[in-house]
Amino acid sequence: MAKDKTVFLCQNCGMDYPKAYGKCPSCGAWNSFVEQKIHTTQPEKIPHGYISVVKKEKPQLIHEISITKEIRIDTTSVELNRVLGGGLVLGSMVLIGGEPGIGKSTLVLQIALQMKDKKILYISGEESVSQLKIRAERIGKAQGECYILSENSLEEIFTQIKNVKPEIVIIDSIQTIASEVLDVSAGSITQVRECSAALLKFAKQSNIPVIVIGHITKDGSIAGPKLLEHIVDTVLQFEGDRHYLYRILRANKNRFGSTDELAIFEMQQNGLREVSNPSELLLSQNLEDLSGVAIAAMLEGVRPFLIEVQSLVSTAAYGTPQRSATGFDIRRMNMLLAVLEKRAGFKLAQKDVFLNIAGGLRVNDPAIDLAVAAAVLSSNLDIAIDKTIAMTGEVGLSGEIRPINRIEQRIAEAEKLGFKKIIVPTYNFSQLKGKKDIDIKPANKLEDAFKVLFGGVN
Repeated sequence: MAKDKTVFLCQNCGMDYPKAYGKCPSCGAWNSFVEQKIHTTQPEKIPHGYISVVKKEKPQLIHEISITKEIRIDTTSVELNRVLGGGLVLGSMVLIGGEPGIGKSTLVLQIALQMKDKKILYISGEESVSQLKIRAERIGKAQGECYILSENSLEEIFTQIKNVKPEIVIIDSIQTIASEVLDVSAGSITQVRECSAALLKFAKQSNIPVIVIGHITKDGSIAGPKLLEHIVDTVLQFEGDRHYLYRILRANKNRFGSTDELAIFEMQQNGLREVSNPSELLLSQNLEDLSGVAIAAMLEGVRPFLIEVQSLVSTAAYGTPQRSATGFDIRRMNMLLAVLEKRAGFKLAQKDVFLNIAGGLRVNDPAIDLAVAAAVLSSNLDIAIDKTIAMTGEVGLSGEIRPINRIEQRIAEAEKLGFKKIIVPTYNFSQLKGKKDIDIKPANKLEDAFKVLFGGVN
């Protein structure tokens, strides 16, 4: 009898080699190889959908190709539609990833229950039908035909799809689905890769959209081979701290829309609530004037909103100053502290500095630099910043306020929320057109902004 062959698979890219390497030759990942046995007697091929007749394509000249407007399905969620680019495209495959307990299953079940006049098949490999029923009763009543199936076998899933004939298929999650013809456990690289390819072929042949939930690894990337993200049409990442209420859904890849859009949800007892105006929730409702608080006009994708930056500066108690930042890059905070000390003359070397972005969000927009510097200085001087002032601008190493993008949208958001004054970079101020109802103050250097905020203190 022929012996089984052993190969080593890279967990990051899915490439196989006859021996393990410390560093993958294909993707460069370190210590990513796992051993796997391959049977010499190959089983029958995985059934790629239940449609056997496939139309053969032939090469066409690009100017002869006719274009038809893509048909999108309304998910009934304005936020989700925005991220998808206007709705769910027929025949597309969407992958949703996120940490355990972040709300992935709640989101897709909520969408499945709310969609009217659509036959949806929700397949769970993790929960029983009774568990899903309990969650569904908490979220709300089904508006359309929502079928629930608890199954792990890929072959059985295709059989039930053929029987039910759904218009949308949901798989929760891809790591729990396994094909019976592959002699490896569910969640392995081979199973994830082959099952995903089978579901993609089914979606393209049948023109039925498939939504797939995927687990993530410790470093935040979607589990399984990197090939999984290349197979699907759209990759949505669900972000947020489980201990906070807010969740952000952003597109890391989208073949049918922009990757700059994002959706914001609030986790409640009865499911996820869409947040149409996040600025009002992320700003403190405290009426007292407190030092160490600054309001930044920032962007997430192409969506502007105002966020509260909180800072606490105190004398180092143990000799070595502490630096801590929540929701903001600690290295960038250290850079801003160095700029404040070197360029603006404020002594912070022997001070503990703590920074927090309100709401549990993580911010990457460099335009928040000015608000961070202002909050740190406000706490250091123990002087409160006027709550009707917002600010936006990137801080350079020489202390200059560098220009930023989409300044009109940031100003409009501050104006809509009732702010009286906003500090912007001088270059952006010179590019503004039209009269605004908000007082716009240009700042070329940090000193210019501090004069507006603290009345000439430097």
